[in-house]
Amino acid sequence: MSIDDPTQRLAGDTRLEVAEACRSVIDELASSTADSQKFAAARDLLRQAVEVLASESHGRPYEGAEASLAAYQEHLFIDHSPLVGPLNPLAPPIDMSARGTTVTGVVTFGDAYEGPPGCVHGGFIAASFDEILGFSQGLTGKPGMTARLVINYRSPTPLHQPLRFTGDIDRVEGRKIFVHGELRVVADGRLCAEAEGLFLSMNPEVFDRLMRNRADQT
Repeated sequence: MSIDDPTQRLAGDTRLEVAEACRSVIDELASSTADSQKFAAARDLLRQAVEVLASESHGRPYEGAEASLAAYQEHLFIDHSPLVGPLNPLAPPIDMSARGTTVTGVVTFGDAYEGPPGCVHGGFIAASFDEILGFSQGLTGKPGMTARLVINYRSPTPLHQPLRFTGDIDRVEGRKIFVHGELRVVADGRLCAEAEGLFLSMNPEVFDRLMRNRADQT
């Protein structure tokens, strides 16, 4: 599995522009003190946007194609991931890269991700680790799913500051893939959290079953 730059691949894609606009709306909602009239005007505009999109067909790019777990993680999932996906407005998004077996993710969390005052919610930190370590274990060529994830929080993680997640492979024992990671503030290198994870390589049959179940739900 490799990690490409989805923003370059999606350059000129209007879906990317819509997702970025949605992120801006989410950011405004998290802190805006506008009056009720302004919120009403924004609501009406958003409802119009929903009507435009709701009138068209729906689906995901991998539907109807020969999907595999590796392809799902390598390209198709990246675009819509709730953590790194540029087409998913829920994603901050995390900017991913890989060097050898080490995966790095740089991100700045805004007000929508606040837990303790001025700090990132611990649940988003855990989810981000799951994503980073998930990509790291995918570098074994036998990607799987999370079996165990342990997070040790070392210091408050600040909002509005660049943060760096790193993940790497410890060892592989049969289907078991052991990985570890850490989170630091980019500016001063302060350690915010550490993680240990265990992933289990997924049999192709299991992935096929999940894809069939997903198709039945849509």
